[in-house]
Amino acid sequence: MIVADTDVLIDYLNDHGVGATRIARALADEDLRTTAITRFELLSGARTPSREKRVVEFLAAIPTLPLDEEAADTAARVRRELDELGLGIGEADSLIAGIVLQNSAILLTRNRKHFERVRGLHLGSLEPG
Repeated sequence: MIVADTDVLIDYLNDHGVGATRIARALADEDLRTTAITRFELLSGARTPSREKRVVEFLAAIPTLPLDEEAADTAARVRRELDELGLGIGEADSLIAGIVLQNSAILLTRNRKHFERVRGLHLGSLEPG
């Protein structure tokens, strides 16, 4: 299972960027998911009615993984561990990491700098091949 982060979904919605082709392939394979956190970020960033409509239609085609108790607990552990090392990645990214880890999924993101710090988190390739 591939879980798309906000940045690569924005690439896809804007029809450009390194993540757009990879997202299109994962969509075609019906292997794409996103998180409730990314859903929130995309919807809150949709500043015009036409953009909101496009985001809503797009999100209807992608299952959203929830922030449930187990994912929240995992996210809290991730945040504590990284903060103790002085390598914090922020609340939203910690929550996304917790959801992805809890679902034993692969995260597709351009923000490798943050997410490669998370122990046990698998990052997918953005290469289209």
